[in-house]
Amino acid sequence: MKRAVAVAVSAMLVSGALAGCERDSPGAANGSGPVKYPTKTVQLMVPAAPGGGWDLTGRTMQKAFTDGKLIDQSVEVYNVTGAAGTIGLAQLVSKNNGDPHHLMVMGLVMVGGVVSNKSPVKLDQVTPIATLTAEQEVIVVPANSKYQTLKQLMDDAKASPASINWGGGSAGGTDQILIGLLAKAAGADPKAMKYVAYSGGGESKAALLAGDLTAAVSGQSEFKDLVSSGKVRALAVSGAKGVDVGGGSPAKTIKDEGYDVELMNWRGIVAPPGVDEPTQQAITAMIDKLHTSEQWKATLADQGWEDFYKSGADAKAYFTSENQRITGVLTEIGLGG
Repeated sequence: MKRAVAVAVSAMLVSGALAGCERDSPGAANGSGPVKYPTKTVQLMVPAAPGGGWDLTGRTMQKAFTDGKLIDQSVEVYNVTGAAGTIGLAQLVSKNNGDPHHLMVMGLVMVGGVVSNKSPVKLDQVTPIATLTAEQEVIVVPANSKYQTLKQLMDDAKASPASINWGGGSAGGTDQILIGLLAKAAGADPKAMKYVAYSGGGESKAALLAGDLTAAVSGQSEFKDLVSSGKVRALAVSGAKGVDVGGGSPAKTIKDEGYDVELMNWRGIVAPPGVDEPTQQAITAMIDKLHTSEQWKATLADQGWEDFYKSGADAKAYFTSENQRITGVLTEIGLGG
């Protein structure tokens, strides 16, 4: 099993802007005139290994831009792995400062990763552009597992925490947060849960199928193929209502199973620091165009993602509030502070 490396210098989120206009680069320095964007290939970083939710988000964004001919430049997606995205985050800040043609997928996992990795730099350094989607988490077990219900799994987790090997994304991310909250709701010790962190969804899938894990947690879209093929069984999802995660009918929610836990994993897009306000507006206008496109609407429906769009000042405020909320949650369940 390959564990995610839990070391990195992280970076943080500063102001974005709503609206958008076109402008030539000579006006960028003095804030006058229209901004034309993009003027070359957009480099979209996925700060995690292939196969996970961020990777899927980045590549579906690329496809929507291309298929819909939403911009007249190409979009290239590349992966930088490690430490809940904070290695990629540090790279965005140090190597791409001021370059508006380098963007990065991020989300709740990164907010938690910065906290759990005790980063000396907080989340106010990069430029928030928008939140994009929110997705329910799903708890799955192999098809041959003895666990038919979430209650059976949590009864054993409470009685013998060492007997359950949990797997999911990076340390301190949404998956581990959910396990901690679920343990607390079940009367188990969150700190006693055995959790293996992986840098991408593909790795946790392989570990679950190989028998290295008792149960795995991830965004529901990441396990849809395995649930549909009958290789794994979905025990519960983390939202307010059940959704079909590949089994042909809505899965039960964690609340249906008797535990007062609800959590949605959101994802978004940021730019490096040092991008001037008019260019921020132009980037946001490009993402606004993506959000309203028929290609993106079809993607939301296909993946089962919820539309969770906030941009500009709204995105900045939301990132700030989530940092405060997740810091509190991680501290409470023994993963932060």
